[in-house]
Amino acid sequence: DAVSLPRLGCGSMGAMVALPPGQGPHQVGCTDVMVGHTRQGLFLRLFYPCLPRAGAAEPLWIPRSEYCGGLADVTLGRRWCSALLSIAFGSCKVPVSWNGPLKPRSRGYPLVIFSHGLGTFRTLYSSICAELASWGLVVAALEHRDRSAATTYFCTAEPGAEQWIPFQRVPQGQKEFYFRNKQVHQRAQECVRALRLFQDIAGGRSVPNILHQGWDLSVLKDNLDLTKVAVMGHSFGGVTAVLALVKEPSFRCAVALDAWMFPLENLLYPEVPKPVLFINTEKFQTPESVAKMKRLSSRNSQTRIVTVLGTVHEDQTDFAFLPGKLFSLIFGRRGTLEPHKALAITSRAALAFLQRHLELEEEFGQWDELLEGVGDSVVPDSPFTRSHL
Repeated sequence: DAVSLPRLGCGSMGAMVALPPGQGPHQVGCTDVMVGHTRQGLFLRLFYPCLPRAGAAEPLWIPRSEYCGGLADVTLGRRWCSALLSIAFGSCKVPVSWNGPLKPRSRGYPLVIFSHGLGTFRTLYSSICAELASWGLVVAALEHRDRSAATTYFCTAEPGAEQWIPFQRVPQGQKEFYFRNKQVHQRAQECVRALRLFQDIAGGRSVPNILHQGWDLSVLKDNLDLTKVAVMGHSFGGVTAVLALVKEPSFRCAVALDAWMFPLENLLYPEVPKPVLFINTEKFQTPESVAKMKRLSSRNSQTRIVTVLGTVHEDQTDFAFLPGKLFSLIFGRRGTLEPHKALAITSRAALAFLQRHLELEEEFGQWDELLEGVGDSVVPDSPFTRSHL
């Protein structure tokens, strides 16, 4: 027999990225949903509790090579690296059941709309989304069309035709705040539209998924509890989640992972009516950004700000599970906290917060102390208060 080369990707000893399966009691299923033939439609990846299935296929982590091109452009500023990224990541799978059958639940699952960060896309938060789904939530990870995604696309009405929307840097001569502020409003609006989509499905309206996945969205009709809806996101997605609370009363709370507060206009801070859980990494936040979070916590006594020590900004994405050398090559220094542990802390704090504010009938209250910054690696408020001790 010819000697077979070790396969790059998941499942081999030299895995380029090995994403962890969810640790909760439910198996996790996953499907992609695209609605509408224009930029005004929606594109998302859905994670949900599913029935176990023997030999279930797993979806690709980077769904298409175009995303490698976008990533190479955004993170490395060099589109020619895209072939290297394709080789490194192209065969990686997410350990979930692709189009797996939804596990029915009479009282319905709570819903979380998830917003990605700048220069990423819907699949790069698969570890946190799958983790939440494994504990009994339905998570809709959006792919935004405000040109903040590394790249994205929509299918036009012409059969087989696609239109790609590339990442856009701040145009020369334009102030970054105005450019980003416009984007954050579009992103928050997309979060609201995603909620409307699920409200339509729950109301029995037929919603055609133009990707023809063979997974019928109508199965969600009696399996969602849309009185229990939260919005969540990372970085640019974190501030998007905060703004979505202003735009949509049905969102009962927000979880903001290392929120980039810069794009939100000051006028809106007094308008944020609901509680927010800010989970910060140790290295990313500025005193100005934390001061903005504190303004929100002074408005709502249920808002919490915690920092996970030993983590960097990318630790809240799937990139945390890259091997150390590759991580350092792309992003620079990595955190000292083991990534599985960082994911466990982040997801448990989020679940405890959602339990409290969506009134879930679960045992997530066991992790309540994380919300007060109690426990290994977690501190309240910000490292700036701590670094002077």
